[in-house]
Amino acid sequence: MANYFWMIPFFPALSVVLFLLFGRLMSKKYVSFQACFSVLLSFVFSLFAFIHLLSLPSSSLPLVKKLFTWILSGNFQANFSLQLDPLSSVMTLVVTGVGFLIHVYSVGYMAEDRSYTRYFTQLNLFTFAMLILVMASNIVLMFVGWEGVGLCSYLLIGFWFEKHSAANAGKKAFIVNRIGDAAFLLGIFLIFSHLGSGEFTVINQALSQHQLALPLATLIAILLFVGATGKSAQIPLYVWLPDAMEGPTPVSALIHAATMVTAGVYMVARLNHLYSFTPSAAQIVAIVGAITAVFAGTIALTQNDIKRVLAYSTISQIGYMFMGCGVGAYAAGMFHLVTHAFFKSLLFLAAGSVMHALSGELNMQKMGGLKKYLPQTYPTFLIGAIAISGIPFFSGFFSKDAILTSAYAQGNYLVWTLGIFGAVLTAFYMFRLIFLTFHGPERMDEEVKKHIHESPPVMTIPLVILAILSIVGGYIGLPAVVGKEANWFFKFLTPVISHHEEVHLSLSTEWLLILASTVVALTGIFIAYVLYLKKPSLPHQMVARFPRAYRLLVNKYYVDEAYNYIFVQPTIKGSELVYQHFDLKVIDGAVNGTATSAGFLGKIISYLHTGLIKDYALAILLGAIILLGYLLL
Repeated sequence: MANYFWMIPFFPALSVVLFLLFGRLMSKKYVSFQACFSVLLSFVFSLFAFIHLLSLPSSSLPLVKKLFTWILSGNFQANFSLQLDPLSSVMTLVVTGVGFLIHVYSVGYMAEDRSYTRYFTQLNLFTFAMLILVMASNIVLMFVGWEGVGLCSYLLIGFWFEKHSAANAGKKAFIVNRIGDAAFLLGIFLIFSHLGSGEFTVINQALSQHQLALPLATLIAILLFVGATGKSAQIPLYVWLPDAMEGPTPVSALIHAATMVTAGVYMVARLNHLYSFTPSAAQIVAIVGAITAVFAGTIALTQNDIKRVLAYSTISQIGYMFMGCGVGAYAAGMFHLVTHAFFKSLLFLAAGSVMHALSGELNMQKMGGLKKYLPQTYPTFLIGAIAISGIPFFSGFFSKDAILTSAYAQGNYLVWTLGIFGAVLTAFYMFRLIFLTFHGPERMDEEVKKHIHESPPVMTIPLVILAILSIVGGYIGLPAVVGKEANWFFKFLTPVISHHEEVHLSLSTEWLLILASTVVALTGIFIAYVLYLKKPSLPHQMVARFPRAYRLLVNKYYVDEAYNYIFVQPTIKGSELVYQHFDLKVIDGAVNGTATSAGFLGKIISYLHTGLIKDYALAILLGAIILLGYLLL
């Protein structure tokens, strides 16, 4: 199986083709089986490929399978070829493993939806596109997967397109991502024009031989990162992700945990040689990630929609991943990507279980006391919240600590400080969510309370598996204080990660950093406990005392309103002016004028075609006289 690693993306692709051809003839049971089994097959092949990689020397990597020559123009050639190395292997395991659990959960969550087959068709297509993105051996094919996940996000966010809010959210995601992708394309074109190839091995070799001037390489790195801010929802292109909650909850889990928003982080890690070569571009990556982590965290403090809290949490956690990559700790950034996939998919699916119990309710102010009603959802949700908060011995602690320690070791104290502050915010807003949802007085409507029920096993079993992974997943990357050989994950990625000069901290310093991150996480939880369980009147008093600050946060700093005023409305008004004065008058005028002229000319000519022989004879006679006169003259 390991030799056939290139088949990993094509099992979901085959499923999509079968759904398109025969989906109308399939029962729901068969649709469920085919959709889940195709992703499971991809996971099995990914697992065998991963095991095979463990036995290979780094000199034989990457494994590349060229399927066919795709683009051939002059000296430029782009192949449809897939590669396997430690980085792509990690991503295929995450995409297919977490993706499989989300597919299984969807069987229960979407059971009553009338567009059941369409849903699983698009979910399989999403998985295929992400696998192409992470396995592509060149940046051209990566861009195909990059655009593929953009298309699938549009389709799945707007899945219930009958709702205007869902349709608008899908369009918003699509348009915002096109802005980032325009910059991404410019970066690709610059690579082509100066290197003549998009193969990652060629790019890395060119950088090692200094074939790219530093200013040009910096420009390319920044342009590609602008594309990443769109896909991975970072400042300034993050605005689409909170609205993406309009899609089905399993879609939110897939987008946030295993597919689209991780694409930008993966791209930076894949091109780590480029960002290591351009320290100023890497610094931009780190600063943008750190600011986004804090910015999104502050917005999450006041949101009452359970899924929007998790959405802003994702924006913040992706910021941590970029912080890691920006300070040169690419393995730490990828480590947090992996652990985040476990606990964030768990949190979204657990939130879906809460919604399932409350007939679709999203407002945490209308929840409370659900702990006793949801005996399986509650503990799994709590484990996810603990993991994302960075509490010791849970997965999020190890990966977040690795990023913060690396930032401190590199002397990037601004990034470290922002990261610490973001950790306090994360712990606070996650336990605010836990306390408002599962503890305290019951605030549900009486009619809703009568029908509260735990989710079926097809939904709760994936929660249990993800909860276990959220606990044990961090032990593949233990910190240096345990031992230099303990961080297996970092060693595994060594063959594909650019190594800059490492700064080693003393054991006492590392212990102090670990203690600091633990203390701030526990502080955030304690503040949430005081405000929402011990003295629940305090939040209302604080709102009354600081109404402007509260309005600023609850309205998300008015960024959407600013974008609407600066970009959306001028575009709409400009389009209307163009329509009224250019489209109608010039374009339509030219088309209608041509038709009018042809009609007028036809009418004149029609006078010459009377159908009377005497008129035609007269015309012939006049013609003969004119011709003779011309010849005589």
